[in-house]
Amino acid sequence: MMNLARKVLRRGRDLLPTAGFHFDQPLVLLQSDDWGRVGLRDHEGLEQLRAAGVRLGEHPYDFHTLETAEDLGAAIEMLKRHRDYRGRYPCLGMNFVLANLDFEKMRTDAFRQIHILPLADGLPRGWNRPGLMAAYRAGIAEGIFHPALHGATHFCQTAVERSLNQDEGRAGLLRTFWQAGTPYIHWRMPWIGYEYWDEEKPEDQRFLSAETQRELIGKSVGAFAKLFGALPRSACAPGYRGNEDTHRAWAQHGIRVAQNGPGLFAPPHFDRQGLFNVSRSIELEPAVDPNFSLDACMSAAESRFQRGFPAIISVHSINFHSTLRDFRSSTLRFLDEFLTALEARHPDLLYLCDEDIRDLVEKGSYLCPQGAVQVNAVRRNFTFAQVARQEKARA
Repeated sequence: MMNLARKVLRRGRDLLPTAGFHFDQPLVLLQSDDWGRVGLRDHEGLEQLRAAGVRLGEHPYDFHTLETAEDLGAAIEMLKRHRDYRGRYPCLGMNFVLANLDFEKMRTDAFRQIHILPLADGLPRGWNRPGLMAAYRAGIAEGIFHPALHGATHFCQTAVERSLNQDEGRAGLLRTFWQAGTPYIHWRMPWIGYEYWDEEKPEDQRFLSAETQRELIGKSVGAFAKLFGALPRSACAPGYRGNEDTHRAWAQHGIRVAQNGPGLFAPPHFDRQGLFNVSRSIELEPAVDPNFSLDACMSAAESRFQRGFPAIISVHSINFHSTLRDFRSSTLRFLDEFLTALEARHPDLLYLCDEDIRDLVEKGSYLCPQGAVQVNAVRRNFTFAQVARQEKARA
């Protein structure tokens, strides 16, 4: 009965008019996930896993490691070559994972349970990234990096703990990775889920309870504040798996902007929790997309501008990595070409961060280092049912 009631409520919301916002200038936002999240422990971890019988190299995420100070420096250098018509640099919104597994502590009890190490307290033992924290802060100080909230562990702790206790095969695989200082490779073990999403539960029970999500988000916000000395104002759920409970908990902890993944062709809008929702529309992910096309990115951007939508670009952190495989060089080249082409076609283009676009619809302007910028925002009603029909027609 409860499931039927939820479906009825959802259907009702899909049909109700929602106020969406359209803009009379081309706006560009860059959103990037998974910063601070360790992966394969560089060449040593690679060889250790191969020696344990794990075949690596079948998927780009087999080479996900962790960004270096040099990776960040190269990104800053490239982005500083670009300016919008007011003279502002592009803003890279960096969604941080605020904790990693404490492999050393877990080793003392034979990897029988999870222990968490906040990013503010450093990296797990065996991981070496000289100058990384200073590089984050340097980019933030220059207004190029804008930290935001992703989560704590990215994976669902409940799902992993269940596998440790109930499935010897899965537990053995996890421990093999943990011995090598690597938390997981998601495509190899999708049953670990995402932070607020338990993949193997019945479909209507996969999201963790509102209380559990609120507790997890509260801890993540505290870890963010400890690392950056400020509260997060924008958030993106790990794996884009967030629901109304997620948004409610975000709003209660001071989040103002909710980032949504690609696929929702809806204009920016406020939800019932008062969060300003924006949806990614361009996937600039050359590291993981074998069919990546810069022309397709340009076409998607022009389509958004024509409708008065912002062009919101998704580019995950793996695209900037270079330690095990040089994803960084091609990504920076493509991104450089993409921004250059946008600037040439649109001399009135503006680079914004997430909070700026909310300020536009609330105040009519936003503040950047060059002063106040005014952009006309037009309010038009839409329904999610209309959006779904449009997406179906384009498919």
